[in-house]
Amino acid sequence: MGDLQQRVHPVLQMEETNNKKTSPAPAKTEHFPTQRSLPPPATTVDNKKTSPPAREKTQLLLPVQRPLPPPPLMVRNKKRNLCCRIFCWGLSLLIFALIALAVAVTVIYFVFHPKVPQYEVNSLRVSNLGINLDLSLSALFQVVITARNPNEKIGIYYEKGGHLQVWYTKTKLCEGPIPKFYQGHRNVTKMNVDLTGRVQFGNTVLSALQQQQQTGRVPLDLKVDAPVSVKLGKLKMKKVRILGNCKIVVDSLSTNNRINIKASDCKFKLKL
Repeated sequence: MGDLQQRVHPVLQMEETNNKKTSPAPAKTEHFPTQRSLPPPATTVDNKKTSPPAREKTQLLLPVQRPLPPPPLMVRNKKRNLCCRIFCWGLSLLIFALIALAVAVTVIYFVFHPKVPQYEVNSLRVSNLGINLDLSLSALFQVVITARNPNEKIGIYYEKGGHLQVWYTKTKLCEGPIPKFYQGHRNVTKMNVDLTGRVQFGNTVLSALQQQQQTGRVPLDLKVDAPVSVKLGKLKMKKVRILGNCKIVVDSLSTNNRINIKASDCKFKLKL
């Protein structure tokens, strides 16, 4: 029995060893570490979450932003603002000039007390009033006018270019130049003015004057336009114009006879 057991067990052992040799070895499975998904980069800047190298990397990846040209609306607004500034400056200078002028006029008024000169028609004489060969009307008048300067501190220079006109209704009969002279303070000056003129359609005008003369009242208008310069103390001011209109009524227009002035109404004003 013991020999039989010895014979059997070695056979079994040999079969087991052969099985071990012939049986394939189990396949080895390799376990690789799973890749973890990285969290998205934080949008907020945090010193604890983003490290300095990552921050530099993100700065390098950002595109370079160039300044965009201003839109046309902004350009229009700038031009509009510039125009508004220029308008405001001009308006301010105009207001300042008006204030300065008002102050100067006020000072002159209270210091010099300016007054408008006074004029009066003293006499009127007709040297010629007749029809020419071409049926025009020739007129030659002499007018004496008294000019009064009522100002105590203001002198008046009557400059060249002034004239006096005589009108009947809407027809100018004659005109003549006003003499050039200087009128001092509180001065009274008489001016002799010769007037000449020629009117077309003389027969119509002369017949109308003769009909009016039969009533004993002939209305005439004497219009004055005199450029003058005012002298304030020793300062000669800018030239202004004296405009006047004298409505007179005479009894007749007979030549070489004395003509009576029945009514006279004169109004004068200054024109800058």
